Amino acid sequence: MRVVVCVKETPDTAANIEVSEGIVTWSGTSPVINPWDEYAVEESLLLKEKGLATVCTAITMGNEDTCEGIKHAIAMGVDEAVLVSDPALAKADTLLTSHALSQAIRRFDHVGLVIFGRQAIDGDTGQTAVQVGRRLGWNTLTYVSKILALDVIAGTITVERMLEQGKQVCIGRLPTVISVLKCINEPRYPSFIGLRRASQFEIPVWSGADVMLDPAVTSKVTWPEVSNVPVHAGFAEIIEGTTAQEKAEKLVEKLIADKVI
Repeated sequence: MRVVVCVKETPDTAANIEVSEGIVTWSGTSPVINPWDEYAVEESLLLKEKGLATVCTAITMGNEDTCEGIKHAIAMGVDEAVLVSDPALAKADTLLTSHALSQAIRRFDHVGLVIFGRQAIDGDTGQTAVQVGRRLGWNTLTYVSKILALDVIAGTITVERMLEQGKQVCIGRLPTVISVLKCINEPRYPSFIGLRRASQFEIPVWSGADVMLDPAVTSKVTWPEVSNVPVHAGFAEIIEGTTAQEKAEKLVEKLIADKVI
């Protein structure tokens, strides 16, 4: 069974975000793999180490100049990697992204499981995994905190989902798309050999024509204008007093005068 893990390159969370003339830049840092996706990659590798997967394949969407996310997945140990790149995918929203990813996934044989991180730290929508599952027509399980069982022969997967109300155990049929939480595992650090392999890895690039993109599928959400958050000036008044009780009494009088209480 092949496990496909979808990764994305995002700005480093330590980056300084700047907006100038509607253009957003992240100065001082290089892009990194989306932090949530590290857990997705690790889970795919763990499944292979347990003998539940035969091949781990990483897919990303972007351009040939920005491949840090997928290179990180290669350094961690995935077997294969593919970059989907096409001018038509520039500024893609989740609808177009999910279309491109699902079309790429269809090109692989024996795919039993597709793994996403919970969400990307830049868009923060958490929608792509669900949309990919919908386009493929496969079961989709989100907020997965643990894979309890994976039976390739029976074609079933049992997972634990973390919800606001508690934990939920679900059994689904393979093939399945899941999105995982950070509590599912502890991502490994890429080894020196892995980093060297990633630096020398020739990443295949699939165009829109290669994955048979439908030109009728276009982005529905755009960002025509980006601006800085307005600066709000604050005001603080220090209440003086010799004792805590005196300060409290003055505070109560102030709140009553301002009709707060």
